[in-house]
Amino acid sequence: MASDNASTASAQAVNSALTPTPPDARVFDWRTQASLWFSLGVGLLVIQMGSYLTPALGTHDAMLAIALGSVLGAGLLAWTAHIGASTGLSSAGIMHRTFGSHFARLPVLLNIAQLIGWTTFELVIMRDGSVAIAKEALGWDASGLGGTLAFTVLWGGVLALLLAGSMVTLVRKTLARYALPLVIASLLWLTFQFGAQAQANGWEAFWARAGDGSMGWPGALDLVIAMPVSWLPLVADYARFGRSPRGALGGTWVGYALANVWCYALGLLVVSVAAPGADLVGVLLLAQGGLVALSLILVDEIDNAYGDVHSASVSAHSLHAPWSVRGWGLAIAAACTALALVLPMHDLEPFLLLLSSVFVPLFGVILGRMGLPGGHAAAQEKTVDWSAAILWLAGIALYHALSQWAPQWGAALPTLGATLVLAGLTRQK
Repeated sequence: MASDNASTASAQAVNSALTPTPPDARVFDWRTQASLWFSLGVGLLVIQMGSYLTPALGTHDAMLAIALGSVLGAGLLAWTAHIGASTGLSSAGIMHRTFGSHFARLPVLLNIAQLIGWTTFELVIMRDGSVAIAKEALGWDASGLGGTLAFTVLWGGVLALLLAGSMVTLVRKTLARYALPLVIASLLWLTFQFGAQAQANGWEAFWARAGDGSMGWPGALDLVIAMPVSWLPLVADYARFGRSPRGALGGTWVGYALANVWCYALGLLVVSVAAPGADLVGVLLLAQGGLVALSLILVDEIDNAYGDVHSASVSAHSLHAPWSVRGWGLAIAAACTALALVLPMHDLEPFLLLLSSVFVPLFGVILGRMGLPGGHAAAQEKTVDWSAAILWLAGIALYHALSQWAPQWGAALPTLGATLVLAGLTRQK
């Protein structure tokens, strides 16, 4: 009996979030990684972010910002994925290795908070989209308290059901085989529909459209990079299951860059042909076949919420191992469902840029310490790595200073470059 109790206590003491993934559990090839990150990169929120670029920027400048920002942002994701696949560590494990086991609790807690915020955003957008679909398809005005409660709880329940299963099985089978082809078909259909409208209005006028100057090109680049940056604290939680670092890097980069370019560009296209001030969801619904396409994109939106909650639960498990990842996931899903009922979650742009100010310098330090040659071996277990901690906090201050006093330079890339270089230079050999 005493031996059984000791074995149980030993099993409970294992913190799977801080333990490298064993080789036999690393089953994601590059196609799986690409499918996962394409799917996670698609969503109504991303399309909405694309719509923010106009009328501030002209079409040429906006498309250039979308292309460059997506490639750079997805490249950061891919670089972090390479670290996760090389070490087998989760995002929390990488933070522990970089900042020390005690100080890492701060960025881990901030990551959990931002993931709860993202999940709440996702539930709100799915609920609002469902309300719009119910009105268009059934003539049911579900915008009142009853409809809001019903759709919020419905999507929260679907999220909890997914979290009760296996993440690896969901990614390898359900997502790649069934969800992804339907989502690609929906994007193709919407692109065709709104492209036809742009053609009817004159492609020359669309491409020649000038911006009003309310946003500079570096600011637009920050806005595009902000979306992939928001995934940086999650990527290693999935890349740690990759068969090879190279496959994780390539699959993540290609999958997410394609999705980000497509959705931002679609948002730009939709808002360019819509009436000024029109609601994005309403415009999508009014397109021919828009009801079906929007429904499929909403179904895909649930995997974004799932990705957020799974990663949040891994991070939470790293702080309190007696609760399993699955147990934490169900608790966080319930909390996000409750928050979606009471919080106003429609002002996305400031939230996203605030997250960038925290996580751009955080991962600048991580990439400088662990992403350069020899970085994995150089990273040592400590309670606090003061140089890494100071660099991160200084990076946050630099980001906000640039945003306030030198917006013409942008904030994301200068902050990332400064923290990465300094972290590399101060790394212990």
